Amino acid sequence: MQRTSNATVLGNLEEGDIVEFDRGLYSHYGVYVGDEEIVHVAGDGSNAGSPTDWSSGSLSSGSGIQSNKATVKRDKFWTVAGNSKAKISNKDDKRSPLPKHQIVKIALSKLGRRGYNLFWSNCEHFANWCRYEVQTSEQVCNAFSSMGQVVLIGVVVAIVAIAAVCLISWLW
Repeated sequence: MQRTSNATVLGNLEEGDIVEFDRGLYSHYGVYVGDEEIVHVAGDGSNAGSPTDWSSGSLSSGSGIQSNKATVKRDKFWTVAGNSKAKISNKDDKRSPLPKHQIVKIALSKLGRRGYNLFWSNCEHFANWCRYEVQTSEQVCNAFSSMGQVVLIGVVVAIVAIAAVCLISWLW
């Protein structure tokens, strides 16, 4: 079923499309450059962007520090997909994409470039930069938004708890 779905996606891909590979807890992104190939930022392992591709410590670049444990690579669609469900993910409604040949040229020009930062320079940032010339990651934005909601809920709970303690103390 998954392979059939991915075969349909592959058949519909056009050069310059962003491809999203659902890994469960996160998605991996790359740029389709034709000939069933994806250019993407992946760990230095041999599994081409799969969840097991990240060597120990490679995701520790969530600080402001750039890690050199990832490289821009060109791999076959099926290698990158692995057991993940793929989909075309050209989802930026606010910006017009560059011409297809330019997207491919930009992606290919970065082959071998090393560097990764979970918050500022991940595979989704790379794919969006190639297509729209803007480094953005919806996953990171959503994570920050969720963290903000958790903090807000925590603050509200703390205020209610303090108010309850004060009320109970006042009643005694």
